[in-house]
Amino acid sequence: MYVIIIGEGRRVYFLAQEFAEKGYQMAIITPDETEARLLSQQVRATVMVGNGTELAVQEEAGARKADAFVALLDRDEDNLIACQLAQRAFGIVHTLALIHDPENETIFQQLGVSATVSVNRIIALMLEEQIGFGEVTSLISLARGRVTITEIVLPAGAPALEKTLSELNLPENSLVAAIVRDDDVTIPHGASRFLPSDRLILITQPDTYDETVEALVGKHL
Repeated sequence: MYVIIIGEGRRVYFLAQEFAEKGYQMAIITPDETEARLLSQQVRATVMVGNGTELAVQEEAGARKADAFVALLDRDEDNLIACQLAQRAFGIVHTLALIHDPENETIFQQLGVSATVSVNRIIALMLEEQIGFGEVTSLISLARGRVTITEIVLPAGAPALEKTLSELNLPENSLVAAIVRDDDVTIPHGASRFLPSDRLILITQPDTYDETVEALVGKHL
């Protein structure tokens, strides 16, 4: 796997360390010369100084052979431009952009960015989980918005309670991928039975999302 990362700050360093541990080959493009020197000493990667939104810079970083492209710049518009360039000029299929304004998430997906990470949205979701409100939490959107991974907590009175997976007759193109119960995680099968406070990891497509959630937790959400 060959990955290009553009950006600056500690987030680039930590992500590069994670990728290095997985054995990925990397090129890092950063606009700061001092940071580039430090990164070249700290991580196993080709480190360049430059503007990652420019075609020549991406090409020099090896974009023609890259499998994935990650944009972690401080401005959403720069991350969008960089990902679109990587896709259109070099055919990089897997692009991921950091988003600071959650309202830009849909726009990025509509314009072809493979996946987005919204820091503010993640913080909000973590807060919701900690203080315990909200039974349905959208975790991530993939494949340009065509697939959604959602976490659902089964409340008292939910229609799925005490039923087996096969009894629910969930719509096509939906999947209960995991049941989190206390500290245990199980992959459900047809005979799996749902209990109060179960946390379900749900994979759906947009046209089946509402129907699937309704079958599990009811219309009251």
